[in-house]
Amino acid sequence: MGSSAKSSSPITTHVLNTGDGVPAARMALSLHRLDPRMAIWNLLTIGNTDEDGRCPGLITSDAFTPGLYKVRFETGQYWESLGQSSFYPYVEIVFSVSDADQSCHVPLLVSRYSYSTYRGS
Repeated sequence: MGSSAKSSSPITTHVLNTGDGVPAARMALSLHRLDPRMAIWNLLTIGNTDEDGRCPGLITSDAFTPGLYKVRFETGQYWESLGQSSFYPYVEIVFSVSDADQSCHVPLLVSRYSYSTYRGS
């Protein structure tokens, strides 16, 4: 997708492989929204990170509504694709959206045996 797709998605992500000091390219991920009536997660989209560790176009502005969201990163598959094992088969980051006009950036730093995220100001 072009740069317009990157800027048009209200949810962005950037995954870095801190063990090797490179972007986590080709990591599978999925975006979900919680249905508050049924208390189940609905799958919105799936994708893979690009060579820079980003996944543009996760959700359109029209589909982005207030609620609880999660991004599930398939870290185990990623490490297996590199011929390595990992302690975490996946990482899920859950976050709340109160305003459909806001933008959310979901960063993830991963190594084979740890992960972290942060919320920048």
